[in-house]
Order: sequence, then structure tokens, then C-alpha cells
Amino acid sequence: MDIAIIITYTLALLIIFMYSLAQLNLLVNYLKARKEPENSPTFDFSKQEEIPHVTVQLPVFNELYVMDRLLDNIAELEYPKDKLEIQVLDDSTDESVVTTSAHIEKLQKTGLDIKHIRREDRSGFKAGALKEGLKIAKGEYVAIFDADFLPGKKWLLQTIPYFKDENIGVVQTRWGHINRDYSMLTKIQAFALDFHFTMEQVGRNYKDHFINFNGTAGVWRKTCIEDAGNWQGDTLTEDLDLSYRAQLKKWKFKYLEEVETPAELPVVISAARSQQFRWNKGAAENFQKLYWKLLKDKSVPFKTKFHSFFHLLNSSMFLLVLLVAVLSVPVMYIKNSNPMFSWYFNVIAFFALSTVIFFFCYWHTFKKIHGKGFWNFMEYIKMFFTFFSIAMGFSVHNSMAVLEGHFGKKSEFVRTPKFNVKSLKDSWKGNKYINKNISGNTIIEALLMAYFGFALYSAFKLQDFGLFLFHIMLFLGFGFVFFKSVTSKL
Repeated sequence: MDIAIIITYTLALLIIFMYSLAQLNLLVNYLKARKEPENSPTFDFSKQEEIPHVTVQLPVFNELYVMDRLLDNIAELEYPKDKLEIQVLDDSTDESVVTTSAHIEKLQKTGLDIKHIRREDRSGFKAGALKEGLKIAKGEYVAIFDADFLPGKKWLLQTIPYFKDENIGVVQTRWGHINRDYSMLTKIQAFALDFHFTMEQVGRNYKDHFINFNGTAGVWRKTCIEDAGNWQGDTLTEDLDLSYRAQLKKWKFKYLEEVETPAELPVVISAARSQQFRWNKGAAENFQKLYWKLLKDKSVPFKTKFHSFFHLLNSSMFLLVLLVAVLSVPVMYIKNSNPMFSWYFNVIAFFALSTVIFFFCYWHTFKKIHGKGFWNFMEYIKMFFTFFSIAMGFSVHNSMAVLEGHFGKKSEFVRTPKFNVKSLKDSWKGNKYINKNISGNTIIEALLMAYFGFALYSAFKLQDFGLFLFHIMLFLGFGFVFFKSVTSKL
């Protein structure tokens, strides 16, 4: 049994270490990319034939609290009105349908080409709505925004000109966060998303590795969507699915780090859970659906296949982290009862380098957004350990999602509730879309909090403090997720 635990523990640490090396390589790519000037193309608006027709799609479902904000914001986009079409792809089943319809009628009177498109059923969920709208879309290019996104007025002018390159199929912009400082939960979500939208997306795009359209805040060339097989609803992340199929068809993606599209982060843990579940399960589903096809494609470079492996298995790292965490306690007892393994524990200490690599990578993202300096570095240290603690607290929930994705268990597309909050004076308590049920995973999280409390006790009992910081982070992380999950239902 001891040998089996040690082998499993070591293999998990090894894969996490390889993942950290992939991230380090992306950091190197990112730093190289930052040194190269960005030549932003523009349109000559005196030449009408040069201005393409654009369709803006707004896929929405029961978005009572944010629809007015969304529609007013989209109506302010600067683009020739005769070249702009807006589709509100509304699958809603509540009273928001009536208020949305009234708002659209008001905007139509201003001369805006905006349509309220309804379906009889939600087949295919968001992917189905986008596909339905695409059938009648006038635009050569299709911009997509979720209900909580607020693009700037010049957003189309900043993105559409890149399609002058006929090989580009997608232009994706960086997400911003209008409520980053609302709570600790929003801060850690912003911390994680900033890393993806800064280092990972730029690092992959710079070397032409596969990246993903992020479901919103980006533009597709209509012919690219059609050539890649159109939107498909057989995974929970239709955006990642179509992105990989398009790049396998040799379409290029352009990522614009400097174009920020602000959005709202989930402010209650049940909303964050539903979003995390969808993203993590969808990534696993897409690994099963697409990676083997990519692996067999001889035209795709090995390095791209390597990065795509960890890109599609990014969510599966939660499963490995949970495995390492749970096994770390028996490993501690094995270490103290079997002196013959002392050499082994000296060797696996090397894998602590993974944490150093992650620390270094996340710092480059943090200082890009928040700036350098001693106090910002101190704030970063606090955020780094807080983020990883709470991320580990989410590992049970996310691991369940990953396992469902890999084993092909199907589930509905569960939207993330929007709240329309920016500051603490804005309350989310009355939101009708909040899930009031307590997940069975919450009980497991409580048990794991107690388990890692026992691990802290064991450190004093065995006088072995090598994993003490790790176990404190686990205890606090599972405690945070458990208590937030329970108190948000009250």
C-alpha cells in the first residue's frame, strides 16, 4: 500500500511539474511578444466599400438585472449604422422577455438595426442560439457579447480592421472586471482570469499555438464559423470546441491584450461554482472530442500539440492537485515510519520548483496590471497564496466536473447568474436566479477541512513541518469554500 501511494503521489507531482514548465514557456513567449510593436490596422471611412457589414450577437437567457445596461451599452458602439446589425438572441423564459422587447422597440426608433430573436425551444443552448442567429445574420463578421459585458464605444473600430488579413478567423479581446474589488471572491476570480488573458493567451498566440475564443468579447469571420463546422452544442464550452476546429482548418486567431472589454464577475459562490463547473467540464469534454484528432494531424507542430495537451487538460490539474493533497497526509506518516524512504523524500522535494515557477509567472501578470513596487509585491504575495488556497478549496467541485467531462456524462448548460453590482452598497441578496440548494460537494469540502485540520495536528505530533504551509492553505481553502457556500444560502 505504501509503495502504491508513493508511486501515485509522485506521478501526480510529475505531471503538475510538466504543466508548470509549459506555463514557464508561455511566460518566455509573453515577454518576447511584449518587445514587439503592435501595428494596429484601421479603415479609411471615406471609402464605404472598405467598411464591412458587422452583426453583433447578444445571446441571453433570463437576464432581468442586466439587460437594460447591456442594450444601452451596445447601442453606443461607434460604427456606420448602415453597416451594423444587432441580434438579441433571447431564449428567456421569465418576465425579462417583456422588458427586453420594450427596450428593443425604443432603440429601433432611433434608427438602430436591432432585432429581438426568439426560439421555441433552447436546443443546443447558447450554441444553438448563435447558430440560429447566424442563419439570418447580414454581417461578414460576427461580434459576440454575453449579457454582463460592456464593450467600449470604439470596440468595433479597434477589432474589425484586423480582418484585413484574410487568414484571420477570430479576433479576441482581454476581459476586464468592473467589480474586481467587490469581495475576496471577486478578487481571486480576477487574479486567475488576468493570468489567462494576459500571459496564457498572448504566450500561445505569439507562437501560433492554439488559443481559444472565450465565448464573448470577440469577433468571428462568418465564413470561418461555417468552414469549421458551425456552432455545436455537444460540449458545455462551445467556444473552445469551435476554436480548435477552426484552427485545425488553419484559420489564424488574433489576440488583442491592449483592448479591454469590461465585465461583471460572479459575486456569490454558487454563481462562481456554476461557471467553474461549466468551464472545467467543457474543457475535459473538448479534450476527449478533439485532442486525438489534433495529435494525429501531421501538419500541427509538436510544440503546439504539447501546449494544446495542457491547454485542454488545464481543468484536470484540479484533479491532480486534489489527489496530491489527499495523499500528502499518508505520505507524511510513511516518511516518518520508514527511514528507508528518506532518499525518496529528498528527491521529490525538487517538485517544489513547480510552486516557484507559478509564483514567478503570476507575478509578471500581476505587475502588468497593478504595477511594480514593494507594496504591490507584498499585495501580490498575499493574493498568490490566497488564490491558491481557495482554488484548492474548489478542487472537489471542479474535479467532479472534470470526471464527468472525461467519462461523457451529459448535463444541461447552466448559465451564470448576473447581478449588476459594482460596489458593496449594491446587494445581490434579492437575485431570483441564485441557486438555493446546497451541493453534496459542500459536505465533502467540510470533511476535507477537518481532514487537513488533522494534518496540521499531525505535523506537531510527528514534528514534521515540511508540508505545514501546504496543509494550512488546504484547511483555509476548504473552510472558505464550505462556509461561503453555506452562508450564501441563508
